[in-house]
Amino acid sequence: MAEKKGGKTVERIKKLALPVCGSMGLSLWDVRYEKEGATHYLRVLIDKEGGLDLSSCEEFSRRFNVILDNEDPIDEPYVFEAGSPGLGRELKNEEHFKAYIGKKIKVKLFKAVDGKKELKGVLLSYDKDRKKIELKDDEEKMADILLSDCAYVRAADDELF
Repeated sequence: MAEKKGGKTVERIKKLALPVCGSMGLSLWDVRYEKEGATHYLRVLIDKEGGLDLSSCEEFSRRFNVILDNEDPIDEPYVFEAGSPGLGRELKNEEHFKAYIGKKIKVKLFKAVDGKKELKGVLLSYDKDRKKIELKDDEEKMADILLSDCAYVRAADDELF
């Protein structure tokens, strides 16, 4: 990850993006700074109560591009993308998990548990080190899964059940 004064790239970008999101009635879902092939991508994922529309993405992108040009927070060339986290959004931080308590999620595990590497269920609770899901299987059993055992945790819409 590229570094400049003031810490890591993702944290600097979050600090720059939060005021723009706040002024537009948006929430900042995630910031990703990733290298794909020879190209670096700065992806700012935003959301809005009731759903995000294209005009909100365009307006955020216009406003944030000005800030990126003025602040120049990244030393190397990159492609900036602003967009929605989508329906199958990845849950990564405390706010994400708290927002999805009582909602359906999909968990991909690094190692199989009871012969399964993918679990689907309702998120019942979350703390910084653990989350608890209720599986939608015949037994309606509950499972405690450590976040460190998860390749990813994503929101799951009704079609996945």
